Amino acid sequence: MTHAGDDKVLILLRHAKAEQAPGKPDHERELTGRGRRDAEAAGSWLHEHGLGPELVLCSTAIRTRQTWAAAVDGGACGESVEYDDGLYSGGAERVLRTVRESAAQAQVVLVVGHNPTMAALASRLSDGDGSRAAHDCLAAGFPTCSLAVLRYAGPWRDLDFGTALLERCHVARD
Repeated sequence: MTHAGDDKVLILLRHAKAEQAPGKPDHERELTGRGRRDAEAAGSWLHEHGLGPELVLCSTAIRTRQTWAAAVDGGACGESVEYDDGLYSGGAERVLRTVRESAAQAQVVLVVGHNPTMAALASRLSDGDGSRAAHDCLAAGFPTCSLAVLRYAGPWRDLDFGTALLERCHVARD
């Protein structure tokens, strides 16, 4: 994907379907078979749309790590992957701060995280701006293995709520 000037792309990926495991710590929950297939479909979609992030910021939870690994199996590529516990435990403000601090010179950044944080962050960053269809998709609930693609012009350190456009929203299903 080519970018003009300071044009940046932020992709927010909610982890794929995880097991319901009573008694198992939430952080340790693993993907189901469907979750793995959907995450591969997300990877295929990213590849088909030329969305190859230079940086992947991934929650430390097992299900988010497995989501990114399956997305790579489906064709996604990321030049660098960083795991951050704050993406597991923090809300939209914490994830935004992580992107600002970590993105550096990357033009395409992908965050693998959890809801309600991913949907809230996409909504707050775009504040209604961008594609109506994408906003309708986001408002429909942002189920597991959903992707929000936002476009932003400027240095990452200045990314803030209301400064991006929601360009696409996609629910990956096998």
